[in-house]
Amino acid sequence: MTRDLGQEQSASRLEYQPPRPRGSILVTGGAGYIGSHTLREFERAGYHPICFDNLSTGFRKFADRFVFVRGDLADRAQISRALAAENPQAVVHFASHALVGESWENPFKYYHDNIVHALNLVEEMRGLGVRFIVFSSSCATYGIPSQVPIPESHPLDPINPYGASKMIIERILRDYDKAFGIRFVSLRYFNAAGADPDGTIGEHHAPETHLIPRLLDVVLGRAQAAQVFGKDYPTPDGTCIRDYIHVMDLALAHVAALEYLLGGNPSAVFNLGTGNGYSVLEVIRQVVTSTGKEFPLEIAQRRPGDPAVLVADPSKARTVLGWSARHSSLSEIVDTAWNWHRGKHLVLKLQAQENDE
Repeated sequence: MTRDLGQEQSASRLEYQPPRPRGSILVTGGAGYIGSHTLREFERAGYHPICFDNLSTGFRKFADRFVFVRGDLADRAQISRALAAENPQAVVHFASHALVGESWENPFKYYHDNIVHALNLVEEMRGLGVRFIVFSSSCATYGIPSQVPIPESHPLDPINPYGASKMIIERILRDYDKAFGIRFVSLRYFNAAGADPDGTIGEHHAPETHLIPRLLDVVLGRAQAAQVFGKDYPTPDGTCIRDYIHVMDLALAHVAALEYLLGGNPSAVFNLGTGNGYSVLEVIRQVVTSTGKEFPLEIAQRRPGDPAVLVADPSKARTVLGWSARHSSLSEIVDTAWNWHRGKHLVLKLQAQENDE
């Protein structure tokens, strides 16, 4: 079911009705990569997830079995109508720009859109009495780490506008909690990867900047030789090490975070990672194993600002939320990503056909 909140509809606020237990959850950006997987996990947990998305980067097909509200967080009237009509028990906020390189090229887009849209959302939540929000944050808030694994207590010192926008939103949420009692959980992701094992949804960005999908595009002949940015880092094989977390584990963490809030607990911040890292060359070897195909590599210069190692300390999430990564072995991540990438052109072709109709 699709509901359009275009300008032609009345902008008047409807009276908010208390939600039923395990009721509706409004998921902004639910047609995107992580959001679409999270819709499915909320449904499996017995909730009624509603996708709110403007489809600027998301895909309607990713959320086709859920109630879909086409709306834009730039328009507070659209947010108000969605909250009033759907009576959500809580909001899960994914919708944002999320490309580190682009954030350097267009910092206004990141500081304006990410922050203003989040403000629009929490202000409408305040007006309609929605008291819980789970926020999609990032390990980019930490910047260059002074200790690894990185705990939540690590100082926040982002080195790009994307990470800075996430840090500022976290501050906004803290202030709205103190002023208005809107409780939040902020989830600082490390490197999201993988796909639903059924192969119907997965990662697709334009341009693609993440390592595993870039490698798979090379395997499939959709891109040139894979680039390795730097082979002189102080790591065992000289390449960067990252903590890869399966998107299904991330989705399950959002369910755990919401249930933490609904249980009457205070606002909190949690890292989402495995506590283990893999180097770029280790990921490449796993891609070769999973696909059965070799491919050319190009050793390029380091990218400015790339830390040698980014690995989470996820112990707080394990202790407080009862959550831990269950699907994040490197083989499962790459195998499910490969399954998606081999067939994603069919899903995207269907989406394009629907857009033309």
